[in-house]
Amino acid sequence: MGPVTTDSSSPQPRAFAALRRPGYAPYLAGTMLAMMADSIEHVISYWIIFEKFHSPALGGYAVISHWLPFLFFSIYSGALADRFDSRRIIQFGMLLFMLCSLGWGVLFLTDTLEVWHAVVLLSIHGMAGVLWGPASQLLIHDIVKREQLHSAVRLMAMARTLGLLGGPAIGGLMLLAFGPPLGILLNVLIYLPLTLWLWRAPYGPRFRSEPPVAQPEVRGLASILGTLRDLAGNRVVVSMTLLAAAASFFIGHAYQAQMPEFAADLGHDHAAFHYSMLLTANAAGALAAGVVLESFGLLRARPITAVVLVIFWCLCIGGFALSNIYALSLGLLFAAGFLNLAYSAMAQTLVQLHAPDRLRGRVIGLYNTSFHGMRAFSGVTVGMGGSLIGIHWSLALSAAVLLLIAFGLLVYELRPRLPAAAE
Repeated sequence: MGPVTTDSSSPQPRAFAALRRPGYAPYLAGTMLAMMADSIEHVISYWIIFEKFHSPALGGYAVISHWLPFLFFSIYSGALADRFDSRRIIQFGMLLFMLCSLGWGVLFLTDTLEVWHAVVLLSIHGMAGVLWGPASQLLIHDIVKREQLHSAVRLMAMARTLGLLGGPAIGGLMLLAFGPPLGILLNVLIYLPLTLWLWRAPYGPRFRSEPPVAQPEVRGLASILGTLRDLAGNRVVVSMTLLAAAASFFIGHAYQAQMPEFAADLGHDHAAFHYSMLLTANAAGALAAGVVLESFGLLRARPITAVVLVIFWCLCIGGFALSNIYALSLGLLFAAGFLNLAYSAMAQTLVQLHAPDRLRGRVIGLYNTSFHGMRAFSGVTVGMGGSLIGIHWSLALSAAVLLLIAFGLLVYELRPRLPAAAE
C-alpha cells in the first residue's frame, strides 16, 4: 500500500469512515482512554510535586523525562514494531504505565515521596510511552482498509490528542473528588480496557494475508541516517517533521507541568479548582476541534494549513503567558486546545499517509522523535528557563521563537513544487 494523496484534487473523505470497520471503534476508544490515563497521572503527580517541593526545575524534569526517551529510542521502537507483534508491545507499555500509577499511589498514601522517587517514576513513565507510540500507530494499518486509512489516521491522532488534552480535565476532577492517593490508584483501571482488548484482537502479523516483508535491523546511527536519506525527497514528510520538531522543542506541553504556578499567579494560590479549570479550558478546545473537524470535514490535510494553525497556536500560547486576567487566560487556552488538536492531527495524518510502505515503522518513529522526543527540550525552554526568568517570560519567548520558525516554514511551503518531486 503506497502513500495516499491528500491534495485538493482528492475526493472528500467520508466523515468517521474508519468507525465502520469492525474492530476500529474499540481500539480507538481504548487508545483514547489510555492516553487520558497517561495525562491524569501527570495532573495528579504534578500537583503533588508542586505542593511538596515547589520546584520549577523538578517540573521541568517531569517534561524532560517523559519525552527524552522518544528522542533517543523512537526509531528503534518503530523498527521493533515492524518486526514483532504490535499488540504485545502496546500491552507491555500499558503494564509499565500501571506500575507507575501504583507507585505514585503507595507513596502518596504513606506520605514518603522524595525527589528521587519522583525521578524514577517519571523516567519509567517515559520509557512506557516510547514503547507504545509507534506500535499503536502501526496497528491501525492492520485494522482498516486502504480507503478508510485517511479517516483512521486522523481519528487516531484526534483520539490521542483528545486523551492528552482531555485527561487533565478528568484528572483535575479526580483530584478534587477523590484526592491524590485514591485518584491515582483509580487511574490504573483506565489502562485496562485497551490492555484486555488487545489480548484476543484478531490483528497483527499472523493475521495478515500478504507475505511478511523482511525488515532490516536498526543498527546505530548509520541506519538512522540511511532512513533520513531515503526520506530526503519526500517534501511532505520532511516539512511536517520539521514543524513538529520546532513546536515540540519550544513549547510542546511543558506549560501544563507549570499550570499550578500559572493558576497561583492569576490570583488563585493553592486553589485546585482554578487549576483544574485552566486545564479543562485547554481540553474543551481540543474536544470542540475533534467534533467539528471530523463531522464537517473542515481543514483538509495540507502542509500550508498545518503551518498556519501553528502560527495561530503560538499567538494564543504567547497571549496566555502574558495574561493576568483569569477569564482571558481561559479563553486563550480554549483556542490553544482547538488549534493544537487541529495542527497535530493534520501533521500526523500527512506523515502517515505519505510514508513509504517499506519504511512505515521507521518514518513513524522518526516523526515521534520530532513530535514527542523534542518535547524534552521544552522542559528546558519553558520549565528550567522559568526558574531563571519566570515561567511567564520563558513561555512567551518560546512562543515568539516558534512563531518566527513557523513563518519561515510557511515561506518554504509557498514555494512552487517541482513536477518531478518524489513523495
